[in-house]
Amino acid sequence: MRRAVLLIVFAVGVGAVGWAGSQAPGQTKKDKKEGGELPPSTAPASDVDLVKRAVAARKEYEESLRELRAHYIKAGDKQRLEWAEQELMAFHIMFKPSYNLDVQDAFPPDLQAAVNIKEANELYRRAMEYKGKGVGNDYVLNMRRAEYLLREVLEKYPTSDKIGDVAYQLAEVYESRAYRQFDRAARYYERSFQWVKGSRTDARLRAAVLYDRNLNERTKASELYRSVVENDVDPERIKTAQKRLDELTGGKK
Repeated sequence: MRRAVLLIVFAVGVGAVGWAGSQAPGQTKKDKKEGGELPPSTAPASDVDLVKRAVAARKEYEESLRELRAHYIKAGDKQRLEWAEQELMAFHIMFKPSYNLDVQDAFPPDLQAAVNIKEANELYRRAMEYKGKGVGNDYVLNMRRAEYLLREVLEKYPTSDKIGDVAYQLAEVYESRAYRQFDRAARYYERSFQWVKGSRTDARLRAAVLYDRNLNERTKASELYRSVVENDVDPERIKTAQKRLDELTGGKK
């Protein structure tokens, strides 16, 4: 029953790119910064072509499994259908990091939340039924399902008026213990307020804290703390941002 439910969730649309999870195979604690991120100095300077190849290979592999599944359904081969379904399910929940956020991962900053789209609303609603639910492995699987559905909103309905909320929820998914992908989380917090002008959420501050505490990008963090001070309307968030900005800059403007 659990397998059937998972397959129903993953059977719709094109799979999301670059799913993340726990520590990558072969990656030691010494290889990681605080919070599970590889130090920038260890990343290849020109990984774009390689990442594009990996992304394309993932898509081709997924599509081949979907076609096998459809073939065995039509042929009535129950045993091989079960094999194909198990492999497809394993593909969707395996560790698939985003090696480069600018390669088919983080959607562009110039999207505009403009149109109320029923189908996008339904995908968002379904995602929220999974997000944060369960414990242990069930929690991780539910966060995978939520990420899949949220990314499907962005892929299929990039003009939906829900994309700001979708970006915020994705950021929380990536920040969670199911992923701990702090670079992706920070990027999607940024997209949240970039896509919805005049956003009144804490997305700016949360992005700033991630760049500051987890990614060690203090210049970027300072820019965002300053943006909180200039754009936020919540007194406590402004106070928090100003205090940390003063600590980082020595009180300089």
